[in-house]
Amino acid sequence: MRTAHRTCSICDAVCGLRLTLADDNRVTSVKGDPDDPFSQGYICPKGASFGQLDEDPDRLRHPMVRRGDTWHEVSWDEAFAEVERGLNAVVAQHGREALSVYFGNPTFHTMAGFMYRVPLTQSLGSRNVYSAGTIDQMPKHVSSGYLFGDPMAIAVPDVDRTDHLLVIGANPLESHGSLCAAPDFPRRLKDLRRRGGKITVVDPRRTRTAKFADEHLFIRPSTDAFFLLGVVNTLLAEQLDTVTLDVNGLDELRALTAEFTPAAVSPICGIAADDIARTARELAAAPTAAVYTRIGTCTSEFGTLTQWLVDVVNILTGNFDSPGGVMFTRTAALEVFRTGQAFTTGNFHSRVRGLPEALGELPVATLADEIETPGKGQVKALISIAGNLVLSAPNGPRLDRVLPELDFMVCVDPYLNETTKHANVILPPPRMLQMPHYDFLLLTVTVRNYTRFSPAILPLDDDQLSEAEIMAKLTLIVSGQPASTPASVLDEMIVGQLTGGSEEMRAGLTGDSGPELMLDAMLQLGPYGLSLRKLRENPHGIDLGPLEPRLKELVCTPSGRVELSPPEITGDLTRLRARLAEQAPEFLLIGRRQLRSNNSWLHNVPGLRGGSNQCTLHVNPADAERLGLGEQAVIRSSAGELVVPVEPTDAIMPGVVSLPHGWGHSGRGQRVATTEPGVNANTLTDERVVDVLSGNAVFNGVPVSLAPLPQ
Repeated sequence: MRTAHRTCSICDAVCGLRLTLADDNRVTSVKGDPDDPFSQGYICPKGASFGQLDEDPDRLRHPMVRRGDTWHEVSWDEAFAEVERGLNAVVAQHGREALSVYFGNPTFHTMAGFMYRVPLTQSLGSRNVYSAGTIDQMPKHVSSGYLFGDPMAIAVPDVDRTDHLLVIGANPLESHGSLCAAPDFPRRLKDLRRRGGKITVVDPRRTRTAKFADEHLFIRPSTDAFFLLGVVNTLLAEQLDTVTLDVNGLDELRALTAEFTPAAVSPICGIAADDIARTARELAAAPTAAVYTRIGTCTSEFGTLTQWLVDVVNILTGNFDSPGGVMFTRTAALEVFRTGQAFTTGNFHSRVRGLPEALGELPVATLADEIETPGKGQVKALISIAGNLVLSAPNGPRLDRVLPELDFMVCVDPYLNETTKHANVILPPPRMLQMPHYDFLLLTVTVRNYTRFSPAILPLDDDQLSEAEIMAKLTLIVSGQPASTPASVLDEMIVGQLTGGSEEMRAGLTGDSGPELMLDAMLQLGPYGLSLRKLRENPHGIDLGPLEPRLKELVCTPSGRVELSPPEITGDLTRLRARLAEQAPEFLLIGRRQLRSNNSWLHNVPGLRGGSNQCTLHVNPADAERLGLGEQAVIRSSAGELVVPVEPTDAIMPGVVSLPHGWGHSGRGQRVATTEPGVNANTLTDERVVDVLSGNAVFNGVPVSLAPLPQ
């Protein structure tokens, strides 16, 4: 037996793990790392199952090539030669605009997924770049971009010092935070309570977080912007605002929100006017306060407006970039993604629907259009990196139908699943314990400054390639280089860019792989003057102190000030006003976060099955009785219909139903998941409906109808 330490890479909480391995390299025990200064020994059910996930016997171990309907294991040389032939044939016949790439959620959790993303995108030579960002978080980037000039300037709640936490459309006791890394969120909220603070949750469902909170306000899905406008109106009308930042647009904000009084917005959002006004007064009166929102609002039809209003409330109450309010993390590694250039969207538009780009990406909601619609620039090839689009994208069944129309598809993925089954080539990365780990992106949103590096625990076998080498080789092929080109060619190019071509600095870098050399350069150029060697000497992580004000160094708007009322965002208030006159649908569908689940790739872990981890439709008991629903019901939307198991519960408000995401497994590639496949909630989501400002898909507030299953 031996003990090893590693950061958990399953969700966003960056918890430290202590693993025990047998002589045959099997993981026999997974516990929280008590010496990690950030997570302090905390572990959740997902982290405890890390060994089962890593050792999943259904993980692909060798490259796979599909010939007809049959899959064949091949060598890496054969696989890359097939990729070279397939992509070059598409470029030769249709041009580079026929190429596309999709980056799935797990790419945010690996070193290679982060470091090779930009080189691969730049090598593509196509505007057809898509990612999970337009599935769950683009509204936050667009809002931050127009407010501060920097789309990556994402403030997190200083939860360890705040006196009042308002949570809207987020469930951190089950998600452990999202765009907000906070290991052991339950303890942090208990500590908030012990110091006399208050927690309020606004959500259509009485989530685990809402049950723990001091107050829970039910709200109709997709009306969060109305609620927040009522809060802003109260703060300004009652002169409760305390703006401590250099801002433009305060007078414009006052005029724009004058009509959205608590009384005016109460009927549509379902929260009493007195409660809206009281919430505003409590935020203003608290010594410190923080408003935090996440998936539930990002994936609504007015996602960007809502993200903007959350920051507006934090700014108006004097709680932005201030201890106990919301603040910015200072990362140990050089923030290579910060350009210092003012943010814009719509630098180009999608070919079929004319949807604007954001952060250089097009909305994934239009990928099927680009594949299906003939003409110049039609997508003919797809590179999918760690993504299961058939289950995660809006109207996934449509993608299931159109992916076979591609001339060529290559996937970097450990599983044969609902999406990769359509590929021509699958390139599987090794086990997680065979890869070094550093959270380049998640460490930008920690609620305390912190850093930790995890070296690979197990070596690669002779017939395996690292994820870094797979990504580098794929990037080189896309750029037009022969498949035989060594991955080190690209690695040295990237390292050279990071070091500014300094031979002295390059000579001083340490690392066993390209990403480790890149990390060492970024640490040495970072604000703390650390190095990879220093992180190796501190395997449990390094506490870098509490968050400190840093907004002034991040703002890069043309005016150099925070733009409180950017017209690019406030123009969408016209669309919001129109919603006041519309009749509300009888039922609205929302998603559901589950403690022992995370997207589609954890359902193959035996230890996470059962209990609350089930694919059922939550329905208010009064609605179920009124409609005569039995054990199953038929749920329909403009996109499709499903037969679903019904679970009556008063935890959900009347007129709202909830399905968890990531289910609907099929095929033979994941044997555990297919024993209880569940249904694909995205059969019901309409890819034609997006948040207009960001192009983000809409998964919450989907109009649906319910009926008993005919006998």
